[in-house]
Amino acid sequence: QVQLVESGGGLVQPGGSLRLSCAASGSIVSINAMGWYRQAPGKERELVATIKSDGNTNYVDSVKGRFTISRDNAKNTVYLQMNSLKSEDTAVYYCNAEGRYLSGFYVTGFTSWGQGTQVTVSS
Repeated sequence: QVQLVESGGGLVQPGGSLRLSCAASGSIVSINAMGWYRQAPGKERELVATIKSDGNTNYVDSVKGRFTISRDNAKNTVYLQMNSLKSEDTAVYYCNAEGRYLSGFYVTGFTSWGQGTQVTVSS
């Protein structure tokens, strides 16, 4: 199995910045895509940003120009730099990764989720 561990959440004032990190560990063969999702109270989980192994990125419209996703392939780690934070960005942020890992003698696909990290934007 592949485990994801997130860090970097917290409380920040509107207009402030936070940087989230997510490290994948396990018998990883390759990671195709990594991403960040968020879920606010009473709302469904939504995609925030994704990044593929070739560096291609995708963002939800509400964070374009404010958030930047990046990854360190050597460390199997993905980052989310969040600037100009707004109260509506308050949510639990979840890391996601998809790829292949070694299970016994076989290589098989995986989709893993982190445990979530709380981001609260409030004055």
